[in-house]
Amino acid sequence: MEDDAPVIYGLEFQARALTPQTAETDAIRFLVGTQSLKYDNQIHIIDFDDENNIINKNVLLHQAGEIWHISASPADKGVLATCYNKTADGKVVTCAAVWRMPAELEPGGHESPEDAASPAHALELLCHLGPAAHGSTACVAWEPAGDGKRVISLADNHILLWDLQESSSQAVLASSASLEGKGQLKFTTGRWSPHHNCTQVATANDTAVRGWDTRTMRVWGVRYNHSHDQLVLTGSSDSRVILSNMVSISSEPFGHLVDDDDLSEQEERCQGEDLGPRPGPAPPHCFPRDAGRHAGNLADCSHGFTMLAESQEPPQDSVIATYEEHEDSVYAVDWSSADPWLFASLSYDGRLVINRVPRALKYHILL
Repeated sequence: MEDDAPVIYGLEFQARALTPQTAETDAIRFLVGTQSLKYDNQIHIIDFDDENNIINKNVLLHQAGEIWHISASPADKGVLATCYNKTADGKVVTCAAVWRMPAELEPGGHESPEDAASPAHALELLCHLGPAAHGSTACVAWEPAGDGKRVISLADNHILLWDLQESSSQAVLASSASLEGKGQLKFTTGRWSPHHNCTQVATANDTAVRGWDTRTMRVWGVRYNHSHDQLVLTGSSDSRVILSNMVSISSEPFGHLVDDDDLSEQEERCQGEDLGPRPGPAPPHCFPRDAGRHAGNLADCSHGFTMLAESQEPPQDSVIATYEEHEDSVYAVDWSSADPWLFASLSYDGRLVINRVPRALKYHILL
């Protein structure tokens, strides 16, 4: 099978919550949460077999309600957090809780995607993150480094920092802050920066992006790319996933910096692979041929898409590829924790798509 071809997995219910299993760095594993009003909701544990290009899965029951956001502990493979709908005082609010997967759910004991008869396991509730008085919780983000004991939750206009204690069975509010301004301001999403000793959090509300110092919980200006440096993923209601090369905010704007020994090893690995043109379809919408107007002189690479020649100026910010395997709004995109060149996207109709960064761009960044 062509190694750049997408792998598609369909869920029974609608879904918009996706996260990699952050503590798992050996296997390529994603968690997907469903949204169903009629049936018990589920968390699908998706394992991707990169060698055989197939997906295996396990299913966990999430009976608390529709899942609007999901995140995994960076330190414990069995712990995760969800934001879900709940009725309180006649109103529907989105709450947050920390859960543990059942101990009998061992890695490798997967169903096939076609096997729907196997019973699903239930999650164990560890603790709730805050009362409904704080408002609806948009998302929960774990501190990227450390022991997985600190998380932030965004509830309406509040940013809350929690300390998890006693095996994550108790959550203590350590500090908090609120958005100030005209109108009914509400957070929509946020991510914790892995840099600067994990003291910074970026949040979004409406069209504004804010940075927070967790030591003081104050607002300050930020231009921050928390994830894969120059490689940026976006998903939207037009059902497309866009992979961009944002060198203007990269920590290595002129490419990956390696010493001579590392370079020799990478060259040897690349010589063992055929990087020439391959049969089969080209990656979708890769580097339009008129990109020279923006990026200077360009050269042709494998798969027939265009990349910057090694001897030329570095590329400008540009769209690398547009992926159109979805037919509904794409609510979540995320990178694999085990493979930095592989990512997943999830559309509201329950379609999960796994894709890779184009190989020619991968080796251009490495070399």
